Amino acid sequence: MAQGCLKCLKYTMCFANFLCFLCGVAVLSFGIYMMVDFRMAALTPTLARFNLANMLLVSGIVITCVSFLGFLGALKENRCLLLTFFLLLFLLMLVELTVACLLLMYESEIGKMVDEDLKKGLEKAKGETSNTTDVMSEWDLLQVQLDCCGVHNASDWGENVPPSCKNKSSQIREKGCLIKLKNMFEDNFLTTGISVIVLCIIEVLGMCFAMTLFCHISRSGLGYKL
Repeated sequence: MAQGCLKCLKYTMCFANFLCFLCGVAVLSFGIYMMVDFRMAALTPTLARFNLANMLLVSGIVITCVSFLGFLGALKENRCLLLTFFLLLFLLMLVELTVACLLLMYESEIGKMVDEDLKKGLEKAKGETSNTTDVMSEWDLLQVQLDCCGVHNASDWGENVPPSCKNKSSQIREKGCLIKLKNMFEDNFLTTGISVIVLCIIEVLGMCFAMTLFCHISRSGLGYKL
């Protein structure tokens, strides 16, 4: 009976980590795609320094490596790999909770930074620089997708209001892109919070499975030694 439960737990961990590995590959691929085709500097020059594409690349690499450790540790019944998998999951959960708390604590400061950043990007779009076309294409896309104009309103563009500020009725859109971005964030806040909670629950379950399998292997004398 105990041996059957051990095998069930083992293959459950293998399957779950294989799915996580595929998710990590997807995130890694999306990061590569963004690095090639997405230009965030056109809209938010300061935030672009964080380089979202690089963050996705790092996240994808971390997810694939951690899930591979969990898969291999469960498949080979290797206590060293299982313990490493447990510790890495614990550290990842701490980092995620810390980032979530910081975002909640400094929400107003982040809002001000985005406001200033959008203004810088708009001024860059209005300026006569060599990459004005690229900058304008990003702003045109943002204004059409979010049905907005400028940072606060169309007056941010001055006399040269771009065609993307006009809707299908050729009327200038009244709302600015900043308030649209805030509304979009607020609309998705609950979904994001639930996603973080679900992710933490999955990580806790992964740690419980890894430690349970580790203890079973230790008591039965199976697996590789530490």
